[in-house]
Formats: sequence, C-alpha cells, structure tokens
Amino acid sequence: MAKLKITYTEAVAELETILADLENNPEVNMDLISSKVKRAAELIEFCKKQLHELDEELDKMLEALD
Repeated sequence: MAKLKITYTEAVAELETILADLENNPEVNMDLISSKVKRAAELIEFCKKQLHELDEELDKMLEALD
C-alpha cells in the first residue's frame, strides 16, 4: 500500500464522504463502487495504523510516568 500523505482526521472525513456518496446515490455504477471501496479500504488501513502507533506511543508515555 502506498503511504498516504493525509492526516487521520482527513482520512476519516474522506471515509464519511465515501459512505454518504454510496448511501445517497442508489444508481452508482459498479466501477465507481469498486474504486470507492478500494479507497475506503486504504483509508481504513491507514487509520488503523495511526491508531496503533498512537496506542504504542501512549503506552510508552504511561510507562515512563511509573
């Protein structure tokens, strides 16, 4: 997966836009659905990675406080 050059907040906003597009447009063609789902998968993977890295960073901070 190519590294995304966006923030977590931007990724979540884009995911929300993709979801709204798919929910509000019942006539979306299959090619468009496919590309939107692929983009959503990339964004979800990016967000999961960001959350995992944040969790590790917070764990290290908490350990340092003990």
